[in-house]
Amino acid sequence: MIGELAVCVAGIYVCFLTWQLTQESVTTQSYGGQKFRYFVFLNVAQSLCASLVGYIYLTLRRKKLDLPPPALQRIYLRCSLFSTVAPLFGYASLKHIDYPTMILGKSCKLVPVLLMNFLIYRRTFAWHKYMVVALITTGVSCFMLLHQQEGDEGSAKRGGRTNSLYGLALLAVNLLMDGATNSTQDQIFHRFKVSGSSMMVFMNLISSTLMALYLLLYPFTTELGDALAFCAAHPRIIYDILLFGLCGAIGQCFIFHTLERFGAVSLVTVTVTRKMFSILLSFFWFDHHLTIGQWGAVGLVFVGIGMEAYMKRSGADKGKVVKTTVLQGSSALNSNGKQLGMIDSRKAEKSHQS
Repeated sequence: MIGELAVCVAGIYVCFLTWQLTQESVTTQSYGGQKFRYFVFLNVAQSLCASLVGYIYLTLRRKKLDLPPPALQRIYLRCSLFSTVAPLFGYASLKHIDYPTMILGKSCKLVPVLLMNFLIYRRTFAWHKYMVVALITTGVSCFMLLHQQEGDEGSAKRGGRTNSLYGLALLAVNLLMDGATNSTQDQIFHRFKVSGSSMMVFMNLISSTLMALYLLLYPFTTELGDALAFCAAHPRIIYDILLFGLCGAIGQCFIFHTLERFGAVSLVTVTVTRKMFSILLSFFWFDHHLTIGQWGAVGLVFVGIGMEAYMKRSGADKGKVVKTTVLQGSSALNSNGKQLGMIDSRKAEKSHQS
């Protein structure tokens, strides 16, 4: 199991590092003196590529793609709606908060996952999971904030943006919706017999449909026509968009496999630590030196990861989702399984964040 998780981690790191580079290429380079600024269209292309790659992956594994029952379709719809709308709150918050606050929020993604698991599904975890989350969240937050401070040394003081309650509220909604997405995906695997690949196909199909409806029906946007005209005028971007979609789709194969086999907490741990480890790699590659504070933060992360690995190996993690109580109400699943209830990066500032 540890070996399988290691392969998933490596796959996520490699695929999304490549995905980030291809995204940078699409969104920042000039095509005939113009830049591509149609991000909803780009997300539609990404989701369609992911659906196609997920279907091909299922076919290669000789697994059928059965139409999910109506109850599961409704849960997929809500989950896809969460994952589609959440980045909008994240992007909006960037106009009202500063960069270190955004870093801190993105480093705390594990907390909303645990919180929404409890609030929506009354699902609790083994005690060591909370220790692991606390260690990793603290370590990643401190490392990223110290890295940002180091990057700002010697530069002009950042201009004027302060944190407003409105911006913090938008960031909180973004994180809570991400947590609701991950906790609902966890619940799907607990209540229905589905594979990660089939979830990948259907969630991306629904997400692409929702975004396409927005492009087609929203009267105050001309993004679809403008994006198609841009592609017709600069055909080279079609190749770049397809490469971007393919890298993200392959990465999603690893993500949904990790989600199916190891759960949302393990998956978010991987995605939260990815940025930190990529920075660490660049430090070692270019022979830079970490501060004592950064070494301490890295140590906290490794203690958390080591604790999780030890508990899994010792078998203490088995069956230790302590309880799952399903609420009656608008945010839960009833006994019949019916739910009642930033591109992974951001361009508004100077760097991508996951």
